Amino acid sequence: MTDELKQEQAEQETAENTAEETAVAEAEEQEETTAEEQAAEERKQTLTHVYSGDVEGEVYNLEDLQRPSDEYSDDEYNEMVDMYEDTLNEIEEKEIVHGRVVSVDEKYVVVDIGFKSEGIIQVNEFSNEALEEMEPGDEVEVFLDRVEDKEGQLILSRRKADILKAWEKIEASHDDGVIIEGYIKRRIKGGMVVDVLGIDAFLPGSQIDVRPVRDFDAYVGKTMEFQVVKLNMAAENVVVSHRALIESDLEEQREEILETIEAGQVLEGAVKNITDFGVFIDLGGVDGLLHITDLSWGRVDDPHEIVQLDQRMNVAVIDFDEKSKRVSLGLKQLQPHPWDAINEKFPEGNKVQGRVVSIADYGAFIELEKGVEGLIHISEMSWTQHIKHPSQLVEKDDIVECIVLNINEEEKKISLGVKQLEDDPWADILDRFPVGSKHTGVVRNLTNFGVFVELEPGIDGLIHVSDLSWTEKVDHPNEVVDKDQEIEVVILGVDFDNRRITLGHKQVEDNPWKQYAEEYAPGNTVEGEVVKTTDKGVFVKLPLGAEAFLSYGKATEAEYSEGDKIEDAFVLNFDEGNKNIELSQLDSDKGKAKKAKKKVESANTETGAPTLGEMSGLAALKKDMEEKEKAEAQKKADAAKAKKKAEEEAKADEAEDESSDEEE
Repeated sequence: MTDELKQEQAEQETAENTAEETAVAEAEEQEETTAEEQAAEERKQTLTHVYSGDVEGEVYNLEDLQRPSDEYSDDEYNEMVDMYEDTLNEIEEKEIVHGRVVSVDEKYVVVDIGFKSEGIIQVNEFSNEALEEMEPGDEVEVFLDRVEDKEGQLILSRRKADILKAWEKIEASHDDGVIIEGYIKRRIKGGMVVDVLGIDAFLPGSQIDVRPVRDFDAYVGKTMEFQVVKLNMAAENVVVSHRALIESDLEEQREEILETIEAGQVLEGAVKNITDFGVFIDLGGVDGLLHITDLSWGRVDDPHEIVQLDQRMNVAVIDFDEKSKRVSLGLKQLQPHPWDAINEKFPEGNKVQGRVVSIADYGAFIELEKGVEGLIHISEMSWTQHIKHPSQLVEKDDIVECIVLNINEEEKKISLGVKQLEDDPWADILDRFPVGSKHTGVVRNLTNFGVFVELEPGIDGLIHVSDLSWTEKVDHPNEVVDKDQEIEVVILGVDFDNRRITLGHKQVEDNPWKQYAEEYAPGNTVEGEVVKTTDKGVFVKLPLGAEAFLSYGKATEAEYSEGDKIEDAFVLNFDEGNKNIELSQLDSDKGKAKKAKKKVESANTETGAPTLGEMSGLAALKKDMEEKEKAEAQKKADAAKAKKKAEEEAKADEAEDESSDEEE
């Protein structure tokens, strides 16, 4: 009993649950149906123009429409058809058409172009200014992209209409030379990007201006006029030029300048370009060359020293070639010539200061002022130094002091001197180094022919190789002296004109050949030591220091060595002029020696000349010649002193005159 009750109770609960679920499902289904009906009603209200599928009223097919109406005759029907077709515009796709604004909202602009349907254009295709002023009924130009899309909608575009109109204007500018405006957006490699009516065009750097552009960034953000010089519609490539407009404006000005230009005119221009050889000046459509030599009266190494790019200046027309249309210009011609009154600015004898602008082998050029240069010849650089090249004393751009020696106005030359700033050490050379006086000097240089000895800084003398030794036969000076060695010398002569001093070293001592003439007369017996050997004989050192030669043909021995003693020898021949003493050991030569001695004695007796031992006559003659040479040199030295004294007195008088003028 209990189990049956439980089973009935369970079935009852199951039935109740099923009823509840069914009720809930029906309620939900009813709610969904209601929602769908509401959505359909909303769509119906929103899209009233959408075909719902319901057919209302009488239905006609194509045949019924094409069948003539019973109400109208054929003529009346055709007339009404023509009237209807006239209300429709003949339009084609991909063209600009005129339309009328029907309405404007936040998203779309509805435009009627006279077609069977109206077109919708998004508001973002219009500018904000156009939208603010736009009202229904306004006429606008639009681009008919398609008559119908897949939904039968008329497709219009304002943006494409603007682009097409822009391309038409660009094409007109290219074909007819019409000027258009553009906005320079940014700089790119080789030029600039220009916004021309919404289309990006290329402006080459060379087409910005007639002058070279140095700062491209300065043009960014500017609105300028342009002319289309190249156009490729298919590739949408546009090249514009601003230079073409400037050139066309300058052409008339250029022709006017070329017709009136002539040498001597002064024109205003701007520096267009600077090169190593000169400057190009823009005279307003006509370029002229201002050569570097016509920039200044002075020396110009670089035109940048005087002019800068874009600088405006006045220039003089030097020459104009009508055939080549070349204009030569000058800048220095507008300034006074620096050589005017040159003698007043740089009197001869005055001390001046200048800059070394050039160095040549023969001297240095000194710029005294712009356009005025003088030459310091290498011979006017030092009284005493032997200068081989001016670069030993001066370098380019050095500031030096010098004396004006001479002015040649006709040839525009000025001679300058540096050594004149100091006293001439040769003016009193004989006072310091009289002929015959002894001095100590330093060997500065050795040559094959002699030795150069410095007596004092800047004063050198030459010892000839023959004046190095009385006794030794010197082949080269290095056998006797070394460089930088101190040496005693005697002043033998002074050549004032050529500024040369002749020195002697052997003259410091008495001439030993006077004594040799007595001791080593032909036939006298001598002894000595071998100091040098040769293939033909040996040189023998005699007691008084003289060297004699003993030939192997005159010797009793077949061969000698250095250091061997020579005995039983006698003088065969004595030649003072050639400083040669010849010996012999053969008895057969004694007779020859006696004859030679008698011959010398006989010659001395007949001529009354001094004996070989005295040589007083030759010494007197030499002394007389030295006295004459000394007197002549002294005379020249006195003249130099007098000239120097006169110059000093003239300078003193000039200084007194200037002082008097200042006091007055």
